[in-house]
Amino acid sequence: MTLKLICNLRGVRGTGKSDKEGYYTAALWLHKFHPKTLAGNIPSLADFGYFKDLPELLYRLLEGSDVRKNQKAEWIGRRKVRHMKRRRSLSSERGSRSASDGEFKEEKLKTRKKEIQSSPDVEAKIAKAMERSMILKEKASTERKIKKVSMAKKALERYQSDPNFQRLYDRVSDFFADCLKSDLQFLNSGELNKVSLAAKWCPSVDSSFDRSTLLCESIARKLFPRQSDPEYEGIEEAHYAYRVRDRLRKQVLVPLRKVLELPEIFMGANQWNAIPYNRVASVAMKNYKKKFVEHDGERFAQYLEDVKAGKTKIAAGALLPHQIIASLNDGEEDGGEVAELQWKRMVDDLLEKGKLRNCISVCDVSGSMGGTPMEVCVALGLLVSELSEDPWKGKVITFSADPQLHLIQGDSLKSKTQFIMSMDWGYNTDFQKVFDQILKVAVDAKLKEEQMVKRVFVFSDMEFDQASANSWETDYQVIVRKFSEKGRMPSWSWLSPAVSTRSLLFLIDQSSGPRKWECVRVGDASTGLLSAWAASGWAECTASNPKSSQT
Repeated sequence: MTLKLICNLRGVRGTGKSDKEGYYTAALWLHKFHPKTLAGNIPSLADFGYFKDLPELLYRLLEGSDVRKNQKAEWIGRRKVRHMKRRRSLSSERGSRSASDGEFKEEKLKTRKKEIQSSPDVEAKIAKAMERSMILKEKASTERKIKKVSMAKKALERYQSDPNFQRLYDRVSDFFADCLKSDLQFLNSGELNKVSLAAKWCPSVDSSFDRSTLLCESIARKLFPRQSDPEYEGIEEAHYAYRVRDRLRKQVLVPLRKVLELPEIFMGANQWNAIPYNRVASVAMKNYKKKFVEHDGERFAQYLEDVKAGKTKIAAGALLPHQIIASLNDGEEDGGEVAELQWKRMVDDLLEKGKLRNCISVCDVSGSMGGTPMEVCVALGLLVSELSEDPWKGKVITFSADPQLHLIQGDSLKSKTQFIMSMDWGYNTDFQKVFDQILKVAVDAKLKEEQMVKRVFVFSDMEFDQASANSWETDYQVIVRKFSEKGRMPSWSWLSPAVSTRSLLFLIDQSSGPRKWECVRVGDASTGLLSAWAASGWAECTASNPKSSQT
């Protein structure tokens, strides 16, 4: 059960929460207390997440669990320093321009003439600056070499002294070697569609992962053992290691990465006009779209037009709804088209599942929902509305003491999200009035039973028992009476994501009959749960979902 929960934390492409940091924390805990379990399930870990997770776990074991957080803090600090220096420089330049631009240019020319007249001094200063620069470069190079040796020594010592680390390291190395060996066989037999992503995520020779873990040498030795080639007989270990590492790069990684048509390969070779955009993964598309517009704008624009026309597809499987919404704020280089098309792909994929229909959301867009919680609320609220059928399609209910049913306005993803964020809000909601709104629509439109709302989702940062002024028992009894009087008592499910320690917690009341309610507590904020509902309906989802527990 613990292993299933850990895998669910990492699950991407709709299989789990896609909570990378939570997953790494849990996996390191598993290594500490159940190291054989972690080492024995390497293939499953890669299947739920990425191949890259495996060297990342080794790296964090060597450098500390907080290494990425520390690196990010250092990077932010350096960026702030650079920004401050740039601002001082601009401020100084503006201050020196007391005269008009014309006078400034004239003064600059005079200054340059004086510098030319005193050229020996200028040349001496330039020479001194170049000498200082060379000294700094040599110092930095020496420090890098020392750091490289230190990292390699640390990895070697840990491998030799820690049997649990050694076991995990060997399993990771074995797994990469086996996958690469199989991929080479698929490559040689022409079965290119069976080639895995092992070559993509295998550390490149002399990359940061390789320098800190020595993983490339370990993989190369397993692919090219000494007995596999007569040229390795009798040569020193250092020479053998160098040769097999070189073969790993030239004979394994390069040809396999070429077949995978990775965008990074074309970008690194400055072959922007050769990037196959229909093969670019969803996260890579989100991250690289600015570069695509900058270096290959015309062809990239044509690709987006082809996606709109249905001539080709765009990937969206590994993105969460709120990540697509957040990418609308990345800049206007592509006019938001990538996010728009990825959103459409995600909605279409869920619509094909066919069962998450006739639902409606209550969206809390209050001030406390700033940042990621707001993006999650808006994204899931909009997604549920677009998966529903008329008369509920495109509609949401406000989270307030006087909740209102709104038809979402806008002709683009950005305008729709802005509409939801601008809706009225309150510090709690009147659940009776929420259901009154639903009942009014049902009665006025004379809806049939199959057209009724089957599930209400409430997205808020409030805890379940704080969201209403009344007790849930009181609200529930009144709601049941009102719906029974109209002969329209449906089966209800209740979902409320309460943001606690900045993560979403789903609280679900599942109705297994017109007057029987249960509560299922599920931790998730991804398309994974929505996809499960859409694929099999709620009853089947909760019956088979190991995350669920009765409360």
